[in-house]
Amino acid sequence: MPLYDYSCEQCGDFAAMQPMARWRDPSPCPECGAASDRILAGAPALGALSSAVNRAHAMNERNASEPRSTRGGHGMNCSCCGGGRRPGKTRTTADGGKTFANSRPWMISH
Repeated sequence: MPLYDYSCEQCGDFAAMQPMARWRDPSPCPECGAASDRILAGAPALGALSSAVNRAHAMNERNASEPRSTRGGHGMNCSCCGGGRRPGKTRTTADGGKTFANSRPWMISH
């Protein structure tokens, strides 16, 4: 069940668990019992997620803004660390034919 925020006119703000089907209904104030309307102080908090799911969500959030790199900050095909462009496997013969070094001759590359 989500935890919603409510505001009592006499006692102030409080949070209460309500079924999702009753999200529009007022909730009784825990101190004075008056019917209090729901306020949008924040997003409803769902406590039904397991700790493993919560850790996975936290890791995804962290990785979105701080991606790890194995090259100390340099991305793939970095020209300063990679030594420039590597030659491909395709070799051209004198008559214009193509051969592929260290690969299967019957494979077609794209």
